Parts: sequence; structure tokens; C-alpha cells
Amino acid sequence: MAQGNLVGEAAQSLHPEGRLIAHVGDLASALLETTEMLAEPGDITLFEPALRYADVLVRADVLIRRDGRYRMIEVKSSTKVRDSHVTDTAIQTWVARGAGLDVERVELAHIDTHFVYAGDGDYRGLFAYADMTDAILPLQEQIPVWIAAAQRDLAGPMPDVAVGAQCKKPYACEFLAFCQPESSEYPVELLPNSAKLAQQLRGDGYADLRDVPLDRLKREDHRRIWRATVTAQPELDSAAATKLAALPWPRYFLDFETVGPAVPMWKGTRPYQKVPMQWSCHRQDADGTLTQLPAFLDTGGRDPRRAFAERLVAAVGDAGTIMVYNATFERGVILELAEMFDDLAPALRGVASRLYDLLLLAREHYYHPAMMGSWSIKRVLPTVAPDLDYGNLASVRSGDMVEPAYFEMVNGETGSERKLALETALLTYCARDTLGMVKVAGFMAGTESDPAN
Repeated sequence: MAQGNLVGEAAQSLHPEGRLIAHVGDLASALLETTEMLAEPGDITLFEPALRYADVLVRADVLIRRDGRYRMIEVKSSTKVRDSHVTDTAIQTWVARGAGLDVERVELAHIDTHFVYAGDGDYRGLFAYADMTDAILPLQEQIPVWIAAAQRDLAGPMPDVAVGAQCKKPYACEFLAFCQPESSEYPVELLPNSAKLAQQLRGDGYADLRDVPLDRLKREDHRRIWRATVTAQPELDSAAATKLAALPWPRYFLDFETVGPAVPMWKGTRPYQKVPMQWSCHRQDADGTLTQLPAFLDTGGRDPRRAFAERLVAAVGDAGTIMVYNATFERGVILELAEMFDDLAPALRGVASRLYDLLLLAREHYYHPAMMGSWSIKRVLPTVAPDLDYGNLASVRSGDMVEPAYFEMVNGETGSERKLALETALLTYCARDTLGMVKVAGFMAGTESDPAN
């Protein structure tokens, strides 16, 4: 929501003459103010005007009137025009025209990923504009039919509609669990990358993976998941310990966090560019000594990349294995930093060359029924070290909570107590990742306890 608001504000900044129709929680006032503003003579630009026709109310992102004709702009934080956007702009246009506005042109403004922020709040070029005027024409006659059907459904009993693809596209419906309550402990959908297979199994009457005949599963990872689920016993291949034993010491366990704002914050960055702002690292020596190294977290909102890179190079030195969970991500971040900073490039490329992917090792050699088809660290760790379950953390418990917490921390409006709480939560979450990797690696190497029951 916060990122969407920033996109909207950036779009509004390109029309300094515009006037905002606020009243977010008071639609009657929004309608009244819109009517009053549109009654004024001359040219006008409105943000979030409320328009109503045939019991349908819309709020346009940008409405521009020039010489009595109107141009509507719908602003999206996506990077391209989607089918749902065509429907969205078609309905908005139908309502606006029904309300008496001569809408001559309809556009959709979406994020242009080629835009590079020059700084100083200049967001000219952030948006690409798609002319939707012709694309929405074929839908105009259908809209009254849609509205009548929606009104009929709202007035009547709950529609008897089978759960299907429409429940997840273009957006996931929050009522899916209500319409399709979980009927099995291990649903066939837990098999990774198997939407078509799961649909076939459901169609053949198999809801729980334990009831599926083994010969219906062709992939080895699916068969391993099936065996562990049916027997209620985890599987750990001894080859994992052999691979780990061959890795040089010391061993560093490293985790990154990045933010990718739709509206770039730092000069020289692009929309949604992943900017690293935090890392955590544990070092383990051959004698088993484990040390948590001083972590890095930008708390001031400055461009964090230079400091991130310098501190990282100093922390991990030039020897030893660097274990990560999903090396593709960390390697990409490191190599992008190497492209930025010539003086640090040799050291950064050396760091990238030492990465070892624990995710691939776990995926190839371990599975516990409680993982429910996923090898994410958040699924694996509770089966190895239940006391490190991410659910025990405070305000940051998953990756999708990092970005909003970070932006709240650095936006300058948070009080010192709240800022400290967010800083602590971010540091704790990232450290949980690296300590979790230590535990997972130790378990697969045979130096930790058996997996949790």
C-alpha cells in the first residue's frame, strides 16, 4: 500500500497544477467536492476525483480537462499493461462518460523500468503511457451486463461457482480458503511445480498425497516427498555430509536483504532495482567455534551500496567457504556491486566465487514431511531446530516484511523508540537466517541433532 501511494504521489508531482480530492473514508464528501470542482470554468486537473453512474462509483487517478474535453490517466505500479488494466480503465471510462464527462482520451501510466533516477525529486520519465482509448471500446457494451450480474449476485444468495483459475488470476482472492477449505492434511498441491499434475490427481479423486499411488509420480523429488509423507519419517541422504566435508574452512554463513522501491530513492537507481541494505554473517572455524560477526544495516536512508560492499569484503576476507541460501540471488547482488565499484571489484568477484548454495544441497538430499513441499529456510529450519522457528520473531518474520519495515525506519517520521524496535527486528530477522543456515548445515553434516518430530 505504501509503495502504491508513493507511485501515485510521483504521478501527481508531474502535474503541479493538479488538485487532490481527498476524503478517503468519506465518499459522499468526495463526490460533492468533485462536482463542485468540475463546475468551475476553464481547464482543470484533479487527482482522485469521485465519479458515479448507475450505482457504480470510481475514483480516477488523474482527470485532466482542457477546452472542455477530458483525458483520464489510470496510474499503475506494474511495469506493463495487463488484461485486468484494460477492464479497469474501461469501467472507469464508462462511469465517467455516463456521469456526463466528454472523455476523449484514456491512458494507463505504468512504471518504465528503463528510467534512471537523476535525483532531486525529478521523476519525469518514470512512467510509460499507453493509449487505452481504442482498446476499451469493445468492452463498453459489456459493462452494463457485468454490472447487472454483479448487482444480481449481491442481492441474492451466495453464487454456486466452482473454485478455479479465476480465483487466483489476476489477483488471489482472499476468500479462497472459505470456498475451498483444506480437506486433507497433505494436499496434492504441495508437490512443487505441479499445478497440472495436482489438478489431474484431484480430478481422479486424490486429495491427500498419502493416497496417491507412487507410480503416478515421475519426478524424483516428488517421489521423495511422497515417501517421507507416507512413512511420516524424514529422509536425509548421507551424500550431503560427504559434500560438506569437502568444503574448506573457515565457513561463513551469509544472508542479504534488499529493497526495491517502485519509485527510486537513490540517484542512479531504477524502479524495482534490488538495492542491498543489510547483511548478516556467522563465521564457523574448523574446531567448531561459532562467531556472529558485526552485521551491516543502513539506518539513515542514504544509498547503502558502497558501505554494504566495503563492510562485506572486510568481514569475509579472502579465504574460506561462504554459505548462502539461494546463491543465485547473493551472487547477482555481489556482481552488480562489482560493476559499480571498480576499486572493490576484484575482492567482490572473489567473494562471489566462494559462494556455496545450501538450498541446492537441501533440495537434493533432505526432506521432512513438515516442510510441505518447500525447501525454503523457513520450512527447513523448524524441522532441524524448532526453537529457531521464524514464528517466534517479533515484527519482521518473513522477507516480504523487510521492505515495509525498512522504509518505515528510514522515512524520518518514525519516533526514536519505534525506529529502534524496527532496527532490532531487522537485525534479528537477518541473523536468524544465518544462524539457521549454521543449524541446517550442521544437521546435514551429521554434527547436529536428528530432525524434529
